[in-house]
Amino acid sequence: MKKFLAIALTAFMALTMVACGGASSSSSTAASTAASTAASTVSSTAAAGGKVGVCIYKFDDNFMTLYREALQKNLETMGYEVTVVDGKNDQATQSEQVDTFISQGVDVLVVNLVQSTSAATVIEKAKAADVPVVFINRELTAEDLASYEKCCYVGADARQSGTFQGEIIAETENKGDMNGDGVVKYVMIVGDPENVDAQYRTEYSIKALEDAGIKVEKLFEQRGDWDQAKGQELAATALTQYGKDIDVIFCNNDAMALGAAQAITAAGRTVGKDIYLVGVDALEEAVELVNKGAMTGTVLNDADGQSGQASECVKTFMEGGTNMDDGDQNYTVDYVKVTAK
Repeated sequence: MKKFLAIALTAFMALTMVACGGASSSSSTAASTAASTAASTVSSTAAAGGKVGVCIYKFDDNFMTLYREALQKNLETMGYEVTVVDGKNDQATQSEQVDTFISQGVDVLVVNLVQSTSAATVIEKAKAADVPVVFINRELTAEDLASYEKCCYVGADARQSGTFQGEIIAETENKGDMNGDGVVKYVMIVGDPENVDAQYRTEYSIKALEDAGIKVEKLFEQRGDWDQAKGQELAATALTQYGKDIDVIFCNNDAMALGAAQAITAAGRTVGKDIYLVGVDALEEAVELVNKGAMTGTVLNDADGQSGQASECVKTFMEGGTNMDDGDQNYTVDYVKVTAK
């Protein structure tokens, strides 16, 4: 597996009191919602270098908004004609979009799957049409990846992000045991239990605590669909049900963590004093909360690094490449812990 480290400057800025770059949660969502309302397709101006069809699982995802904007800019700079479509979190819609791109004769597909389990179907269609595919953000199985020499995956190892979440809590003064009863009692707000990133972040955040010799107890675990409003709703429900017993709220992404932060404030709790809160993505608003002490930490999910590598993979396929360089089809970009310093 190839691994590309996040740019040092980005890591440094994220780990200090300076917020990382990128659109805020609210502004990103507003912009993507407006785009989706006007049309579910964003096309570049005509270019002579080749056609790229980009399928995003849904436009109004905070992180994927940053990712797709950077990806489109990179590809257009390379001289490609780029069309980006909104899957609206519906696999049937995305499957139709893949069919349309293939029938239109795109040279390369870039696919951010709605459901990771649909990778085999996308590969089957692309392989039949001899169209290369760059899968991004949502990891497919090794078996699916190996089934087509003209496909690759660009993302980050979600096990690492979960591990970093757990380590952030384990590295606090009381090792996450805010109420001092000898057990870290936690709430887990899951993005999508069918998504491998959500699965790994859920599993490995707790594994990191257990590996550190810390006793844990799950009080509450519910699906939040990566959504800020749902994160707020679920955190409020958990806080009402379990009150002071909750030591930590883990969220699979920052959007849900931002919602949880609102619920924590509404419940009269204070992060760092009587509860901990962690997320993933290092969205600008989340980093601001970390620096203010209103979130315990987050984990940088490098949209720029991943979109840059995905663009390079598109270029390789455009130039007639198959398996990337030495045959490795899996490219990962490291996560980085973000805490206030």
